[in-house]
Amino acid sequence: MKNLFGKISAIMFVAISLTLVSCGDDEPAPVIPDVSDVIQNLESGVMNGTLEESYTLNAFTQYSLTGQFVVAEGASLTIPAGTNIIADAGGTEVYIAVLKGAQIFINGNPSSPVVMSSTGGNAGEWGGLTICGNASTTAGVDATAEVGGFIYGGTSDNDSSGNISYLQIEGTGAQINSESQYNGVSFYAVGSGTVVNNIAVINGADDGVEFFGGTVSVSNLYLENNDDDSIDWTEGWNGTITNAYISHTIPGFSTAFEGDKDNNNPKFNNITAVSTVGGTALQFKKQSGGTITGLSLSGYDVDLDMKDGGATTNVVLESGVEPVAITDPTDPATADTYFYTLNGANVSASVSRDDFPWVNTNLSFESSVLQGTISGTVTLDASVSYSLNSAYIVPSGTKLVIPAGTKITARSGGTGVYIAVLKGGQIEINGTESNPVVIASASGEAADWGGLTICGDATTSAGADAVAEVGGFIYGGSNDLDDSGHVKYLVLKGTGAQINSESQYNGLSLYAVGSGTEIENIAVIDGADDGVEFFGGTVSATNVYVENSDDDAIDWTESWNGSLTNAYISNTKPGFSTVFEGDKVNANPTFTNITAVSSVGGTALQFKQTSGGSITGLHLSGYDIDLDMKNGGALSNVQINGADADATLISGETSKYTLNSGKDATPLDISGWTWRNAGL
Repeated sequence: MKNLFGKISAIMFVAISLTLVSCGDDEPAPVIPDVSDVIQNLESGVMNGTLEESYTLNAFTQYSLTGQFVVAEGASLTIPAGTNIIADAGGTEVYIAVLKGAQIFINGNPSSPVVMSSTGGNAGEWGGLTICGNASTTAGVDATAEVGGFIYGGTSDNDSSGNISYLQIEGTGAQINSESQYNGVSFYAVGSGTVVNNIAVINGADDGVEFFGGTVSVSNLYLENNDDDSIDWTEGWNGTITNAYISHTIPGFSTAFEGDKDNNNPKFNNITAVSTVGGTALQFKKQSGGTITGLSLSGYDVDLDMKDGGATTNVVLESGVEPVAITDPTDPATADTYFYTLNGANVSASVSRDDFPWVNTNLSFESSVLQGTISGTVTLDASVSYSLNSAYIVPSGTKLVIPAGTKITARSGGTGVYIAVLKGGQIEINGTESNPVVIASASGEAADWGGLTICGDATTSAGADAVAEVGGFIYGGSNDLDDSGHVKYLVLKGTGAQINSESQYNGLSLYAVGSGTEIENIAVIDGADDGVEFFGGTVSATNVYVENSDDDAIDWTESWNGSLTNAYISNTKPGFSTVFEGDKVNANPTFTNITAVSSVGGTALQFKQTSGGSITGLHLSGYDIDLDMKNGGALSNVQINGADADATLISGETSKYTLNSGKDATPLDISGWTWRNAGL
């Protein structure tokens, strides 16, 4: 397009030429065509009004968006690479709209994206970009948009509204009324002929992108801290999103996805969504749904919300990813909630922040956030304050190394926050007496997070490749010498998140862990379930401190036959379960130098079914019940100082005993265990 100077120059040249060839003074003066106010504004760097002809902005130029800028039917706006548009903080009166039959061409590139932002880039300061097309929508032909009253929708699903490449847009989402807000980019019945790739929407007060019907697809989408939904769709949109990265670091947002109304099965390929503040990841209203592959969710309290009770089959997930209900819709207390956890959604992210180097953001939390699945060997840095944001998985063939002095703050996200070392993986926690490793929630309250789980390849009565009650992890084999690494000088606080009415995470769960694994100098404090639990295996542990576990301090089952040497258990809160709980078949684990002290009564040792063990150096103090042979097992199953337990049945009881001897060994001196007092 010629600019204003060029147009005026041409007109003056013609006028002068006519004057020179004129033969008299009676010739009429030339007519200078009018230049619209909109064009004049654009020539002076201001965007305002309705553009009714095609126009190209100047590259690497800053424009001021001072009001409504509308591209009318039949016109087009071209925005070259490097253009910067600064929107007034004028709320709903400041936006860019491309009407039905108009086109926009945003031609940014990786080194010179187009940027649209308010001066401060704060959420809600302006309206954003709205594009209206002629594709189909369940709202019908010539529907009226909730923003601006724009007309959209038709019958041309391959309609083209232009193209958008490398656009960063910030500070959008101005409030229209109690029900409606502008989005970062709104696609109203936009057709598949429109090419959209590499968009970033940051700090929007409403949705990042929203599709109202249409068939348009988007690739390479970056969405950061949008207050409502990052990706929203309705009215039968059936396009595709490929490669999207979504991040939430500000509490109170709505969702990562929100689908509404009729399900036209849009597709989503390679979606990574990360939250450091909990919240809901995917929400589907009414009968909405879609097909999702390459999904990685991290840090959300709720993975999936079928808001109106729609069938989970509306959401087609890749093999191995299954929704597991975390509320009971038949329970009056949760009748209006349809919340699910997606088992298998904590896969390695196929899209990361690093895939969007052209996006200008100060967001850098990821380097210190632990989440997802590692690959290779990952070594943490003790000088970094880490956040355990979600599930952090160490799969087979990988290793996690945690140096002395490392502090990891676990988000209070319940069962969604834990560290799991899978069968074939290894962990090396290299704490020292003066610099232990600490993994704890900020408050250290019981059940804040899940704890540490290690799965090995040793034998268990559950058999090879058994399925753990936590996480559905696979464990167990035939290698009793299996080595899952080592854990030295570790303090765990606030563990034991509730999975269901039967199961909870423990502080440290050892599933079929082999004797090649070293466990020593471990403290588990304020756990809602067990301190340490052994599920089969042959691993041994030394120097274990357990304080105020709500359930059992030390628990074992499935024929664990390792040893525990030097353990100190403290119970100062009423209502705990036991110091020891052994269950099922007795593989005779050994316990040496065990001190347990209660200021609130309770039960010390409990053995279920035929379980038992050999104990020397036992000191019990303050318990109402020394020994409970829960299911009537023989006292001979419990060997204390080399002999059958010497016990007297408590009057009126059938399985509960007082120990006559063998419980008064010199208490373990833990005055030197100062490492157990380490905190965040």
